[in-house]
Amino acid sequence: MVLPKEHRLRGRFLFDRLYQKSRRFHGDWLVLRTMAAEPALLVPELQRQPVSPYRCAVVVSNKVSKKSVRRNALRRLLHPHLVACGAEIRPGEIPIWVLLSLKPGSAEVAESVLLEECSKLFEKAGLR
Repeated sequence: MVLPKEHRLRGRFLFDRLYQKSRRFHGDWLVLRTMAAEPALLVPELQRQPVSPYRCAVVVSNKVSKKSVRRNALRRLLHPHLVACGAEIRPGEIPIWVLLSLKPGSAEVAESVLLEECSKLFEKAGLR
């Protein structure tokens, strides 16, 4: 499953800002970055869409797995979980951007461990 358009993050400047200015929450296999939304950084097509309480992305680098099939499988595993976690964010709050990165070695970990750690990171960040 792919992230719905209203919840996707895209754009090089946006990712640069998330890496520089976000709050980081580290787990054994994942890193969760969060920051208040800055709609001016979105690509123009996303600026025209309705404001969502959250937007998110998953980053799986070559360091996690050299095989694109495995990286994409991990991404597809985490997308529905991010949508479910994001649905629990209270809508009255400031819109937030979330970036989830996998650490090297996480490709060998059980899927349930990754999903559980993702949930714990959302709680640690105060998003649940």
